[in-house]
Amino acid sequence: MNTLINADLHCHSVVSDGTLTPEALAQRAKANGVELWALTDHDELGGQDRAIAAAREAGLPYLTGTEVSVTFAGITVHIVGLGMDHTHPALLDGLRATRGGREQRAREMSDDLARVGIKGVYEGALKYVGNPELISRSHFARYLVEIGVSKDTNEVFRKYITEGKPGFVPHRWATLADAVGWITQSGGVAVIAHPGRYKLTPNEEFALFTEFKAHGGQGVEVMTGAHGQADYAKYAGYCQEFGLAASRGSDFHSPEESHTDLGQLPDLPGSVTPVWELLQSRILQ
Repeated sequence: MNTLINADLHCHSVVSDGTLTPEALAQRAKANGVELWALTDHDELGGQDRAIAAAREAGLPYLTGTEVSVTFAGITVHIVGLGMDHTHPALLDGLRATRGGREQRAREMSDDLARVGIKGVYEGALKYVGNPELISRSHFARYLVEIGVSKDTNEVFRKYITEGKPGFVPHRWATLADAVGWITQSGGVAVIAHPGRYKLTPNEEFALFTEFKAHGGQGVEVMTGAHGQADYAKYAGYCQEFGLAASRGSDFHSPEESHTDLGQLPDLPGSVTPVWELLQSRILQ
């Protein structure tokens, strides 16, 4: 497979914080010309069997996936896993432990918002949540829009539930070694998700890539919804510098909220090795 494959290896369903079902995502991906797809719900594999079945029905080649929340240098970094055995005990146990802190964090976020006069947000957000173990800031944002606190979810994230604003509660996630380990032990390839989004200093970013590679990480998202032209060039260069494969994924969550639809990213540059070349034997037809 070459770099011109229309692969979309990063998106979310109702199983985590997306608004579409795995089945609807498979149909949307196929309609948008995607030729290789992965569903990568946050810290969860509960949608994988549905995604596999829907992809088969649509005639869409598929890679299993997840997106693991990691704490690195005091911030949250995401590691996408692709092509894993989604029934592997170490992976399932690790993700279950990572999810465990979300509910307590959500209750603390709600308490903090109540202190500035916005009450009942935890209960309100639950109506948007398929699995209470996976309640997230996106669910809070949708409820705050519903009750008129903000006009859209982007405004919520500017005014609330981010560092220094009402409703922000930090969470300690998995370590980088844990996340990469769970993915590789279960036969998958670990990929740094949307590195251009993280507010890391150059030294911290170098440390992230160095440590990731040392733990067995093999890829980085070059083309993703949060990146612009400068990021495409920068992280294609990082592929060369660190010997990593390049991934491509929209990070699609919702037709109403996402800037980049499934399958709508530019092609990977010809200078990189596409991550799907490492995963040929894991692609489900």
